[in-house]
Amino acid sequence: MEVMRTSLYIPANNLRFVAKAPMSGADIVTFDIEDAVPPQEKANARRITAENLALAASGGSEVHVRVNGWHTEWTNDDLEAVVRPGLDGITLPKTRNADDVKRLDWKVSELEQRYGMPEGSVKLNVLLETASGIMNAYEICTASRRLVSVFFGAVDYCADMRIKRTNLGAEQRVARSTVAIAARSAGLVAMDAPFADFSNMADFEQNTLDGIDMGFEGRMIIHPSQIPVAHRLYSPTDEAVAHARKVKQFFEEEGLAKGLASVSMDGAMVDTPVYVAACEVIERWEAIQAKEAKRKGA
Repeated sequence: MEVMRTSLYIPANNLRFVAKAPMSGADIVTFDIEDAVPPQEKANARRITAENLALAASGGSEVHVRVNGWHTEWTNDDLEAVVRPGLDGITLPKTRNADDVKRLDWKVSELEQRYGMPEGSVKLNVLLETASGIMNAYEICTASRRLVSVFFGAVDYCADMRIKRTNLGAEQRVARSTVAIAARSAGLVAMDAPFADFSNMADFEQNTLDGIDMGFEGRMIIHPSQIPVAHRLYSPTDEAVAHARKVKQFFEEEGLAKGLASVSMDGAMVDTPVYVAACEVIERWEAIQAKEAKRKGA
């Protein structure tokens, strides 16, 4: 199970932020060469990224890079510069259709082969943040076996739709849900949008909880202060894990072992979907524990 509760985005040309990356505690550190970097700094950002992949990974986080989208003139140069041993993933912004993903897959495969990297070692993530991207969500999500996650991009989506963006995001609900459903149907992790008002933790928490109700399992982070809150919200509580273990044991002993597919536990019905959900809670908790152990050992 992929654990991607937080993906902290750092401007790839900012050496001060890059130096702090290993201490972030995020599940993923993402060097941003796209919106966070002005055109005149793109080449510098590529160089800094390539030189600091190992540094960013030294804290136990995965290391990804958000390159510029295919609608720009920079994507190929970005990929040529940063796809190197030590890179865990590439994120493609403003993904419009399946062809954008297939083109990225082909280029990353070629670079892996060129630099002697294991085939398929670089994961792919996409950002759906335009009306066309949302409309093509499912075909995008199924365009490559390398894909592991799909991000919703609220800022660009609202700009493209010519609507006002708010903290609680009622205007984004249909698009967010579409991304989450498409991701889940393709077996990918649904990643929520960045929350720009980073000093407003109450709205950040509510916005995150709303996304969790839609099926999001992590989100883009733009400020380190958001990481502990996000990790708490995207992780099963101790009570949820204890209940899941009880459901799993009871169903296996009183249901499956006795040839029953539905049993009553504490006045509530437990059937196969409830059992499967409990098993997934336990699996997610175990995956999170493994990731935290890896980080502590880094």
